[in-house]
Amino acid sequence: MLHGYCGRDLKMNLKLIACTLIIGLSLVSTSRVQAQSWQMNSQSYALKSSESVEVGDLYWVVNCQSQLMGTPEVTVLDGPPGVSASVTEAMVLPRFQQCAKPVKGAKLRLSADKIEDQSYSMMTLRIKYRTKDGERAKSLTFSLALFP
Repeated sequence: MLHGYCGRDLKMNLKLIACTLIIGLSLVSTSRVQAQSWQMNSQSYALKSSESVEVGDLYWVVNCQSQLMGTPEVTVLDGPPGVSASVTEAMVLPRFQQCAKPVKGAKLRLSADKIEDQSYSMMTLRIKYRTKDGERAKSLTFSLALFP
């Protein structure tokens, strides 16, 4: 005979241990997902003097139909001197929405002028979309490595 434990206490202890394990495992799996999504959202680019890089496609779709009334506009909110952002009208394929056909959109491009010294900095852009439902805006932040 065990002293201090009856059948009911043993069942309660096992339930408590099981609940603790479930909560602990869910916290570990949740923090792992957050770390992966943070890494996926991190974008960095390296530019040398007079180089440019295409950053991505700009579009606004609903049911794979473009909602744009014009070419999106880009504004540099913060960034290193000598680096600019531009938008060029283009037909783009909205892969994230799994669309089969290209839609009216644009390409976003970063360009560097003459770079005197190597540096590392952040760049923040605001993208404005004129859509059928009104004006929409998004911001994008990039990490830049600049080389002469």
